[in-house]
Amino acid sequence: MIISIDAYTEEKLAESLAGRPGFFKLFYDTEDCGCNGVLVIHILEKPLETDITITVKQFTFLIDKQQESLFDNTLKLEADRAYPSFKVTSDSALYSANIRIKDVRGS
Repeated sequence: MIISIDAYTEEKLAESLAGRPGFFKLFYDTEDCGCNGVLVIHILEKPLETDITITVKQFTFLIDKQQESLFDNTLKLEADRAYPSFKVTSDSALYSANIRIKDVRGS
């Protein structure tokens, strides 16, 4: 799997880490959702046993093996310049816009 990011997105991801180590996990959260899930990005301290890793520049992204089939092989992650959020797209899909990163390290 490939995830592409531009320079602005790279800057915003680095800000999200706040100088601390962490992994960005993309997954569909179905808890209390009542639907097929909402795409979220969490910052974790370490990968889970079921996660696959994707290295993008200095960042490591995680996707659960069971959810890997929900994504195209090539994704684009873009930071919104007008709002503190991100969107995930591919050549054939808009997975979600207005995604906020939640830091769950140490919780």
